[in-house]
Parts: sequence; structure tokens; C-alpha cells
Amino acid sequence: MKFLLTGGAGFIGQHVLRRLLARGHDVRVFDSLRPDVHTGACWTPPANVELQIADVRDASAVARAVQGVDGVLHMAAKVGLGVDVGDLPDYASSNDVGTAVLLAAMAKANVLRLTLASSMVAYGEGIGLCREHGAVTPGPRMEKALASGQFEPPCPHCGQPLSPALVSENAPLDPRNAYASSKVVQEFYAANWARLTGGTVAALRYHNVYGPGMPRDTPYAGVAAIFTSALRRGDAPMVFEDGGQRRDFVHVRDVAAATVLAAEKHDSGVRAFNVGSGTPRTVGEMATALAVSLHGRLPIITGRYRLGDVRHITANSTRLKTELGWRPEIEFSAGMAELAAS
Repeated sequence: MKFLLTGGAGFIGQHVLRRLLARGHDVRVFDSLRPDVHTGACWTPPANVELQIADVRDASAVARAVQGVDGVLHMAAKVGLGVDVGDLPDYASSNDVGTAVLLAAMAKANVLRLTLASSMVAYGEGIGLCREHGAVTPGPRMEKALASGQFEPPCPHCGQPLSPALVSENAPLDPRNAYASSKVVQEFYAANWARLTGGTVAALRYHNVYGPGMPRDTPYAGVAAIFTSALRRGDAPMVFEDGGQRRDFVHVRDVAAATVLAAEKHDSGVRAFNVGSGTPRTVGEMATALAVSLHGRLPIITGRYRLGDVRHITANSTRLKTELGWRPEIEFSAGMAELAAS
């Protein structure tokens, strides 16, 4: 098949590109190469891969890019949390306007297969388990509680702390920062497009992706990259809150494999898929694993916090496994060692 891969020069995009090529697909890459993401040397695509350099909000460029392709893998996005209200316009424009422009071009060109890079942040705090009330949507974490070191989100009914639970795709969407809101809007726009055109959408809700090629020291660096950069400088990783935040760290090659499988196999309707390892880890555990691998200083638990962060979000990826036949292959300790060595 011939695919358009937006954001193909990015961290995850480059791994998806390699996977597509290894599977024998013809790929056209579309990327803005914006400097706040692509630091260092200019990216060069592999031989026989066409690169179109433009912004996904550029309607004429996008119209050219979708010509002659069988499907689109849409990875282009501004990522990160967004730290204040002033960040909202860039997230809305880059992610949501850009996606709307792409969908309009796909409809006009009769390109009806979309694989969308979404995110676990769409769930907010996900699902928590209360001893009295069972599975509930956690209440919001309040600044006063965080400032006093009360990091666990409360039950919205009785106020007691919750135990974390794996989140399925049927959990309510509850975006709690600018990036999360933009990803939810992308999914809604894609679903609107699919209803109007008869197109298909696989929305892949990536969990905490890590691996070789992660950006470092940029606004887009994930926490693993931030910790690795600190350790290479000889500094200790600075872990927010008490280090007990639970995440699902999934290796980028496993994510790329899931993305390409979805592009190849999902051919009916609109479907969301969690992409996670299925084995929750704490942020503190991850920082310690990197420190050990790099023979660096052990993490420092700072007690600091960001109001837009969620406490726990971990995936149930059963749907991806049963419907598309995907399995994660890279174990956490091996993946962290590889990241430390990259």
C-alpha cells in the first residue's frame, strides 16, 4: 500500500516509517521540521522515500500530499502538556486545525483510511477503585491538596483515596490539559469525517512512549528523556510528587508495530486502541532504572507538582491484542538499558 505519514521525521514517526518500509509499503513523509521539535542536523529521509516539507495547516500542501495514497497515518502534532492558558492557541491550531485541514483534503481526494496518533492523556485520571463505591472517575486534584503533599486523587463521592486501575477504551474521556484536549478534539473530528465519508479511523491512544531517538532538552521531551539528560550531565533525576505516579511505559518499536498493524488491518468504522505494555510502573521506578543503567546519581524526590499532570494512568490493551494480534515484545528493563545506551 501507499501511505502518507505526517510527522514522519519525529521521534515516533521515524520508527513508524522504518516499520512501514520493512513491511514493503510505499511511503510519502510530510513534516514541517519545526525547529522546536527537530533540533540538530536536518533530517534526511531514507532512499526512495518522498519528503514534503510543509505545515499540516497549509491546505494547498496537504491537498498535494494526499494525492495517490491509500491511507494516512497522522502523527504530526504539538506535544507536551501546555503549562498555561497562553499555550492553548498553539495546541488548538497545530493539532486541531491541522487535523481538520487534513481530513478535508482526504475527503476531497477520496482517501478513506486514517490511522490517528492519539494519547492516553485523553482519559485524564482514568478510573480509580474506591473501597466503598467501586470503579469511579477520580475527582480533580486541587492545588491546596497538592501543595500539602496529598497527591492521590480522591473518590468524588466520599473523598477517600483511590486505588489505580487499568483503563479500557470505554472509559470516559476527561482531558485535563491543553495537549489532552487537543487530542480528544482530533478524535472527534476524525469520527465526524468518518460518518460523512464512510472512512475508517483507528485512533491509537499511546501511553508513555520511550526508546532510542527520544528528543532531549526540548519542550517535547518525555520524562524518560528528561531524566536521561540529567544523568548524562552528572545530575540526579528530579522526580515530581512522591515518585509514586503510575504509568505504562511502552517501547517505541512496539508502538510503531501497533501503528502499522492498525494501518494495515483496521478497515471498518471508528475504533480506539490503547497502546501500552500492560505492566504499570511508577515514575520513581523508571528514574531509578535509568540511574542504574547509566551508573548515575539516584533520583531525588522533590515533592513538586504540575496541576495539569494526572496521578495514575495505565492501559488495558486487550482490544489491540485480540482484534489486531499485537503483542509488546520489549521488556521494561531491557528497554531502559537500551535507552540509557542510546
